[in-house]
Formats: sequence, C-alpha cells, structure tokens
Amino acid sequence: MKHSNLKFPCLIAVFYFGMNVNAQEVPRDTVVKEQKIEEVVMIGYGTAKKRDLTGSIAKVDGAEVSDKPASNPVNSLQGQVAGLSIVNSGQPGSQADVRIRGTVTIGATQPVYIVDGVFADNIDFVNPADIESIEVLKDPSSLAIFGNRGANGAIIVTTKRGRSGRTSVTLTSSLGVKSFDNRPNLTNGDQFRTLYNEDLLNQGLQPYDFSLFNANTNWIDEIAQKGGVINQHNVTISNGTDKNRVSFSFGYHDEEGSIKYEKYSRLTFKFNDDLKITDKIRAGFGMTGSYSKLPQGRSFGSALNATPVVTPLNMIAGDYFGYYNSLPQQIGAAQIGNPLAAIEATRFTQLNKDIQFNPNAYLEFDFLRNFTFRSNYFVNYRSNYGRGYSPVFDVYIPETNTIAPYSGQLLTSVNQFENRTLFFQQNQLLTYRNKFGLHDLTALVGFETISQEYSGMNGSVRSSLSNPLGQIPNDPRFWYLNNDFGDVTTRTVGTGQSKKRQVSYLGRVLYNYDGKYMLNASVRSDGSSVLSPGYRFNQFWSVGAAWEITREEFMKDLTILNYLKLKGSYGDLGNQNTSNNYFGYSGFVPGGTGVFNGNLYPAFEKEFEETEDLKWEHLKSYEFGFESQWFNKKLSLEAVHYYKRTEDLLTLVNSTPSIFMNAGKIEAKGYEFTASWRDRISEDLTWYASGNLSTTKTNVLETLNQGDKFYFGPSTYQPGLPIGAFYGYVVDGLYQSYADILGSPSSTIGDVAPGDFKYRDVNGDGKITADDRTMIGDPTPDFTYGFSLGTNYKGFFIDADFYGVYGNEVYRGWGNGNSFAPFNYREERMDRWTGPGTSNWEPRSYTATGYNREISSYMIEDGSFFRIRNVQMGYSFNKNFLEGISLEALKVYINVQNLKTWDHVNGFTPEAGGNATSFGINAGGYPNPRIASFGINATF
Repeated sequence: MKHSNLKFPCLIAVFYFGMNVNAQEVPRDTVVKEQKIEEVVMIGYGTAKKRDLTGSIAKVDGAEVSDKPASNPVNSLQGQVAGLSIVNSGQPGSQADVRIRGTVTIGATQPVYIVDGVFADNIDFVNPADIESIEVLKDPSSLAIFGNRGANGAIIVTTKRGRSGRTSVTLTSSLGVKSFDNRPNLTNGDQFRTLYNEDLLNQGLQPYDFSLFNANTNWIDEIAQKGGVINQHNVTISNGTDKNRVSFSFGYHDEEGSIKYEKYSRLTFKFNDDLKITDKIRAGFGMTGSYSKLPQGRSFGSALNATPVVTPLNMIAGDYFGYYNSLPQQIGAAQIGNPLAAIEATRFTQLNKDIQFNPNAYLEFDFLRNFTFRSNYFVNYRSNYGRGYSPVFDVYIPETNTIAPYSGQLLTSVNQFENRTLFFQQNQLLTYRNKFGLHDLTALVGFETISQEYSGMNGSVRSSLSNPLGQIPNDPRFWYLNNDFGDVTTRTVGTGQSKKRQVSYLGRVLYNYDGKYMLNASVRSDGSSVLSPGYRFNQFWSVGAAWEITREEFMKDLTILNYLKLKGSYGDLGNQNTSNNYFGYSGFVPGGTGVFNGNLYPAFEKEFEETEDLKWEHLKSYEFGFESQWFNKKLSLEAVHYYKRTEDLLTLVNSTPSIFMNAGKIEAKGYEFTASWRDRISEDLTWYASGNLSTTKTNVLETLNQGDKFYFGPSTYQPGLPIGAFYGYVVDGLYQSYADILGSPSSTIGDVAPGDFKYRDVNGDGKITADDRTMIGDPTPDFTYGFSLGTNYKGFFIDADFYGVYGNEVYRGWGNGNSFAPFNYREERMDRWTGPGTSNWEPRSYTATGYNREISSYMIEDGSFFRIRNVQMGYSFNKNFLEGISLEALKVYINVQNLKTWDHVNGFTPEAGGNATSFGINAGGYPNPRIASFGINATF
C-alpha cells in the first residue's frame, strides 16, 4: 500500500529535522533548553562531564516527566530523544515497547534500566516526581561497561536526594480526564445486515431473517469508560546539613482505564540518607518501594467483532427483564459473547497486586589523595500475586425466548498465582582521578556479582454441581484454591523456579589531553551460570576518541562557531535477553506415556539438547559524528551515523530434540540529527525550539542455513529482509470478470471468481503459488522525529511537544473476515465489489472461501502518523510575591497529552509494539487517550 501524504507534518519534520529536546539543563518553566557541554551525566558506575565523553548520551531532566499524566516515566520520553523508539499502549499499568537504535536481536528488545545503580527490567515502580534525571546511553563507548546487558542500550534513572540547606517540602498534585482521539470505523446494524445477506446470497443461501435483530449497537460505546479520571499526588520532604542529607517522598497514582471497571492504583515511597562521616568517609542508605493494585485486563477485541444488530439488554417496550441479550445464534454467538455482559458480570473479579522493595546502601572513602573506593549493595524484592473468579450467569436467547448460561459455562472457578523475584547486586569500585600537566585521567576498576532467584505458583479449581454447598460464591473470601466449594478432583497446581548467577570484572579509562583530545576505553568480563560450562566467561570492550577542534589555535578567530567536537567509537557488546536460564542444563517435559504390567506411566524427555559451546550474542557496533554550538551558544547541532551488527544470535533450532545454538547475524544502521535554538529576547521574554530526527534500517544477514525462512503470523525472519518484515501476496486489484481471470496467471491456492483478489505473479512462472509471497511491508519506520516549541514571559509559559513517524507499515490483524463465525465488518467494506468496475480494492462479500483472507498487501496499512504529543501552559509565581505567603516556589498549569493524532490506520492508535520478530500488528489496539489535566506544584 502506498503511503498517504502527511504534507503538514512532513514539512514540519523537514524544517526541524535536526532538532532535539534537551530539557535536562534547566526546569521547563524557564524555557531555556540548551545542550550544556559542561554538564555532568551518568555513565554507568559513575559520572563524567559530557565534554569529556566520546559517545552519545542524551539527558532528560526529571522536570520533563514529573508533571506528565503517566504511571511509568518512560512513557513520557516519546519523541524526546533521537534514536529512542517508544510505543505506548495507553492501558493503565502497561509497559511500553522501548527500542534504542532499532532491533538487533531475536530475543527481548528492551534496553537495560539502571535505577540508582541497580539493574532493573523496567521502571514501573519509580515515581516520576522522584526523578532527578534520565540518561539514555546509545553508543558502544558508553555501553560496553554493561557487558552482556549493553547491546540493546541503557536507560539510567537517578532519583532525587537530600540537599544541604533548610527543610524543604514540595507538593505536586494533578487531576486529569481522559477521552478518545481516534476509534475504529465499523459498520452499524443496517450496514451489517446489508453485507451479511449479500454474503449469503453470493453463497447461494437464503437471506437471514433479522426481524428479531434490528438494533444499531456500537459495542465500543457500550463498554468504554466515559471520562476516565487520573490522579497524581506527591509530597517530598528534604533536609540537609554539611554532615547529613535526608530526603523522603510519598506518591499516590490512581487511574481509570478506557474500559469500564478497569482501574490501576499505586503507592510509592522513597527514603535516602547520605552521611558525611569525615572529610574522606561517606555512607548512605536508601529504600524505594511500591504497592500497586493492577487493573483487570480488558480488551476492545470483542467490541470490534461483535455484530451490532442486537441490543445489550433484554428490553421490551422499555422494560428490562434482568438479562443481557445473546448475540444471534447463527451469527457469532458461539465465538463471541455479549461484550457488555462480559464486562459487567466479571467486574472486579480479578484481584492482582504487585509489591516491590529496593533497599540500597553504600560506603565510600578517599585515600592516597587520588583514590576513591566505593562499596555498593542493592536488593530488589518483587512479588506479583493475584486471585480471580469466573462467574456463571445467564443470557437471553431471542430466537427461542429462553435463557442459557453465558458461553455455555456451567461451573464457577477460581484461579490463584504468585511470582516472586529476589535480586541481589553488589559492586566494589576503585576510582583513580588525577590531573598532571595537560593530562586529565580518570580510571575505574570494579568487581560485581549479581544473584537472581525466581519462584512461581499458579493453580485453579472448579466447583461441582454435585457439591451440596453449591457453586463457589462471588465473594473474595472464597477465591482461594482450598475453598470448601471447590471440587478437589479439578484442582491443578503448577510451580516453577530458577536461579541465575553472574560475576563480572570491569574497567574504564577516561583521558583527555589539554581539553582537546579525548580517549574513552572500557572493558568487561562477564561470567554467567546461564551458559554452557567452559564458555561462561565472555569479554566485551569499547574504545572511543574525540577531538574538540574549537580549542585549536587555528579556530580562535571563528567567532560564530563556539564549540565543535568530532567523535567516534567502536565496541563489542553483549546480549543476555533470552528465554532460558539453564542453557547448559536441560529440564524435562512430558513426552508421552508408557504401559508396564497393565499400568500407565507418564514419560518425560529433555526440553532441549545441551550445547557445549554456547556463548552470549556479540554486537559489533560503531558510530561517528559531531557536536557543535553556534552564535554565542544559541544554536546547538549534533549529527551521528551508527552501525550495529549482532553475531552469534542465541537461536532455538527446532530439531529433535530442539537445541540452542549461536547462529545468525542481524544489522541495524542509521543516522541521528539533533538541534536546539534558545534565545532571550529581553529580560522577561525567552523562547526555544528544539527537535530530533532518526533513521533506522534493519536487515537479517544470516540464519543457521542460508535458505531458512521463519514465519510468525504475517511476520517473517529470513535473510535479506528487515527483521519482522510482513510477508505475503501483493494485491494488484480485483478480478472484474471471468475473462479477466482467464487472461491472468492461474491460481493454485484457491478457486477464484469475479470480485476476488488478483494476486501478483512475483516470480513470473505464470501461476499463483506460495512462492509468489514476498515482502509487503516493513514495521520499522524510515525515520522518526520529535520537536518542541516554547516561550516564557514574566512567569507565563507555554510549551508544545510534537512527535511523528514516517515510512513504516502496519499489518491490520482484525476485520479481514473469519472462517469460523461472522464478525462485524470494517466500514470500508461498504465499498466492496458488486459488479464490474465498482471496486478494484475491496473484494466481494463472500466468506465461504479463505482465498481473500490470505496474508496480503490488502491487510497492510500506512503506519505514518503525526501527533501533538503534549501541550502545557501555566504560570510560575514571582518569588517576591511568594515570600509574603511563606512559599519558595509555586506553579499552576494546564496540560493536554495526545491532543491530536493524524494517521491512516483504522484503529484506536497507529502504534503497535510486539516482540523482536513480530511487531507493528494492529489488532484493533487500545486507545492512547487524550488526557486534559490541571496541576499545581508548591514548595515550602
């Protein structure tokens, strides 16, 4: 499918192609966004001046995420950083699909998160109001220090700590209301009746009698939560002296979803105490924790598919008889239940919770003038647990004027689960800093161990009709596996556990000569219990260099150019994002049964064959580019080219038995451009413009065998194509007549008739076969872009953030017809073929064959979109005024998130995440809602 023209967004994108949001340097309400070359950034196991680094690290100030209506702070980074792709789902408590510089593995694609020094899988437990800064690390020079965790990039989160001075109390509070921007276009009842009966007529069948089903129901409206509310409230208390700095914060987040009875709430707390024992000895202790009530997972899937011809409630002449209507028995009732009935009858019947505690402590001391030793200890305990109930209830059957159990379910049941993870990390770091003559040297060596243990349990039990106590009641007191109402013969329990150990040695050197020539080098050796014995240690390294040209004598007279640094780096990184914790030791799985002496015994077989030489994936990566500042540092420009190639991919080969092997190569490459302009027009008026643009191309270079092709629904993984490319037939129109069919290549994949798809004969052999399938779309955008505009006048400010992607395709995984039951239609189906010349894209209404449902370019949608991501306006009160009411700072603001999205996808949102080899699939989606909120920040 050709891309539609997003003329206005693309013109803006071209104009701002070099811009980057670098809001980290100053609070947003000052509106001076500048890339400071002297700022200190987190680099993993330490800090450094950005000016002394050779790699690409983007820093975002905590103020940029603290006042946004999002439970997970990573959601607010969308469009903020070049090379950082974030796909948000909009569902409360969900985790975004985050990728840095493309997809470079067939395992998990998420970057590694480091929160105050401890590794984490995500940052959903971090209160956005507690964040001091977020650093995004993208290049080998900054990532090699993380060894086998560095290939997918890193996001470092630093939380706020106490500061010296008087006691400070900060309160932040916001209240927001949600609404939909886009929604799928579906047929109404009248349109459905037309298409369905036309389908029957084309099959030679009699039309369906819709006399009992004359409704026009919009199921999305029936189950949607109107005006969902989101609350965020935080309080931070800090106090400090030269000897002791203490900070405590407490946060509350409460959010309703876009579907009825979908609610997420979270409590967070954080405590830090930093003690200066002597001038050379320092110590500290901290604790971060969260307690979350997770939403009962809901979906709009049934609302998209349910036929719109029946009313939700059984009503006659305005009277409600106490039952929900079933869908027509011949039109989907066996596969799809009444969506509203399912929502209402099962509300609050799944109680899921999540608890995390993250204590940490450190001891640091200086010795021999240039040395600092730091000992860090981190613990992460997480428990995710829940229990639920499946009720039994009746629905009304209009055709027979009877009632029957919903979905044929006769027995109530209970489920229960718990997953626990205990993570312990410690590292011992020795740092040497010295300046001698024109030389500046910082060297780090370290030793680290990581221990991770997991245990899990899940089970279920059903009731019995013969139980004298009756069904399991709809009461949380009885939602346990050992309740008295359950039938013990139906009780099932499953358990699981795993352990991982890792030991690492690491080192890094940061060197510059005369402030002109920089050299950064890192090395890390990781030993892991996951890999095969004898191959458990792998080495990773990087080296980077930079030249600050503007410090040279021949540049002194060039006044318009204030700063120019050329930089480049190369490294070998690793990836441990895999699905297995015991590659060297296979477990056993059920493999059949055997009969001995008349008794039946279960048999087991190896889950996979052990591989004796298995090692981590290795990513060979390089980048080169420049950083610059112009016109008295008003204009900042950066450009980088990067290349990444992953070798020795950890691949599960489905042989007999299956085996994990190092096989295959993937590459990703592209460019990043960032720029910002900031200016002060007068003492009272400032303004800025900033933005970024990134390109990414991926390619599968090798698999185990060069001819291998792997399919994951519409997605494929095969050499010569982008990773996750959509693979199917190319539609060249519709057959308009039998003469058209006779004059076209013959089809071997199904019988055809006028009004059916005309697939392209790609290989030119004169017939349509499975060999004519080809790449029909790439889910990775050609480029993504984001830009911001803002101004401040005497405390009044307005800021606007924009985001867009261009050049990607989305596979529409819904509304393409179904062979099992009639589903509702997309509204586009009203333009179907009804005779020669009536359509050359929408096929005839005919579901008796699967020919028109083959994966093809018909299901491909243009994924390009442009979004007004965030608009905020408000007022920061003058400090002279605040002194009279005992306030240090006060800001009030109105914020609108996801104000408007322009796209070409029939769904709630054009964004669709996924895994490494299958992503960008539009299954109808979940709304990224528009959120209008009012907030206030006050510091006493």
